[in-house]
Amino acid sequence: MFNIHLEQLIFHGYHGIHEEETIIGNNFEVSVTVNFIATGTITSLADTVNYVELHRIIKDVFHNPVRILETLALEICDRLHQYDGRIKKVDIRINKLNPPIQNFTGTVGVSLSREYEVIF
Repeated sequence: MFNIHLEQLIFHGYHGIHEEETIIGNNFEVSVTVNFIATGTITSLADTVNYVELHRIIKDVFHNPVRILETLALEICDRLHQYDGRIKKVDIRINKLNPPIQNFTGTVGVSLSREYEVIF
């Protein structure tokens, strides 16, 4: 099995339960690891999972606002598996870089590890 990593992707999005989050938005950091099964020797892009397409899918899903980050994480994972049935597992971490918490330093976020049945 192989892993493809997309680390520390930064997106601006309008996710959250507070009204100001849906108006002003927030910056988020997203890291994703995709575990996939190769069916043979990898000699071309067709033999692997295209990380450019993974990034596009993550970006597309990210720009559809949701209230809860767990929902966003699930949607990204499921869409990545739908894109390529060889994906066995997706690990994702989403951090909200400026959470609406008074006098707070650091980040808050969610992480998810989701396994799938491989479809060749």
